[in-house]
Amino acid sequence: MSFAIAILGLAFLILIHEMGHFFASLAVGMRPRKFYIGFPPALVKVRRRGIEYGVGAIPLGGYVRIPGMHRPAAKDVDHVFSRALHAAPELVGPAERLKRALAAEDYESAKLRLAEFHQRALELDVPSVEKQVVDLEDALSPQAYWRAPTWKRITAIAAGPLTNLVFAIVLFAVVFMVAGWNATDKVAVVIKDSRAQAAGLKPNDQVVGINGRPVTADKISNMISASHGRPVALTVLRDGNLITLRAQRPILDTSDNRYRLGFALAGQPLGFGPAIWQSFKTTGTVTRETASALGGLFHSKDRKQFSSSVGIVKNSADAVHYGWASYLSILAFISLSLALFNLLPLLPLDGGHIAFSLLEGIRGRAIAREVYERVSAVGITLFLLLFIIGLSNDVSRLGGG
Repeated sequence: MSFAIAILGLAFLILIHEMGHFFASLAVGMRPRKFYIGFPPALVKVRRRGIEYGVGAIPLGGYVRIPGMHRPAAKDVDHVFSRALHAAPELVGPAERLKRALAAEDYESAKLRLAEFHQRALELDVPSVEKQVVDLEDALSPQAYWRAPTWKRITAIAAGPLTNLVFAIVLFAVVFMVAGWNATDKVAVVIKDSRAQAAGLKPNDQVVGINGRPVTADKISNMISASHGRPVALTVLRDGNLITLRAQRPILDTSDNRYRLGFALAGQPLGFGPAIWQSFKTTGTVTRETASALGGLFHSKDRKQFSSSVGIVKNSADAVHYGWASYLSILAFISLSLALFNLLPLLPLDGGHIAFSLLEGIRGRAIAREVYERVSAVGITLFLLLFIIGLSNDVSRLGGG
């Protein structure tokens, strides 16, 4: 159940990211063609005012299709219509005329040539051209992303990660207002089948000592972790009575390399203003640490901080056991991480599209399609490198290494 909740949480974060793109695109007049909850193929779909809404068969996140993300090029014709041209050589003539119009950047003429190609394909009863024709029509339409002013393009793309950023700030604030910020010495949650439960610890116990030494709330977690697995005996105040519980050996939590007994302390709730301020401070701290970790990618110590989707789901599932506040905190961290990662100036990430839109706005003309493709190849390579590093770390943690 905890893993299902963790996966649903990650899917929801991806969904609101796509919702940001969708509503921002609508707001600037760049009408998306599709908006799905989950990924196609569609289980259910309906078309309203030129937009296809649907529920996809793959229940992870969401999907938005903005028309014309890239300027159409002559070589696209051979690529997207390769099967049709092979099936019907009579289409070569219309295809060549379409390619010449695209090469000359005469897009009004290209629309006419595309219509000619489409009509000829229908006359010849050539299958599998409808989707490709629609895609190319979208790329030539006035609503195409690549034809929009710089500010509209940046608005549509930046809205995705900004939605994750705002959601993280809101979640942090909610947790600080309801569950608290600074930990108290009162036990809020005892995990089932944990060492804490075996020791006899109960919710609402007040932890006042560890191994016979008095302890304050801010030292409890660190003293348990500092045991490095040696037996720990808690002294608690329960119903006005001091009780020393059975000593237990803390277990290493490989997600952060800390030793834990398996309980969570209650926090001290903050007011609205302090909660908002602490939320922004936490966001700033995580942002700096993330930038530092990315900068230390090629250092072994920093590299071990990365996680793949496997580790993200595991950490979220673990947080479920500590209560909803811990889970929401992890969800906020993941949402913030998604925002920061997507803002990296690498294609095909959102940050790469923003960077190229700015460059094209400054230059006053489009950057060659070949440059987009080369930079995208570099970005995908780096993305795969990060995923492999994160997955390797996660497998090591899951295996106890």
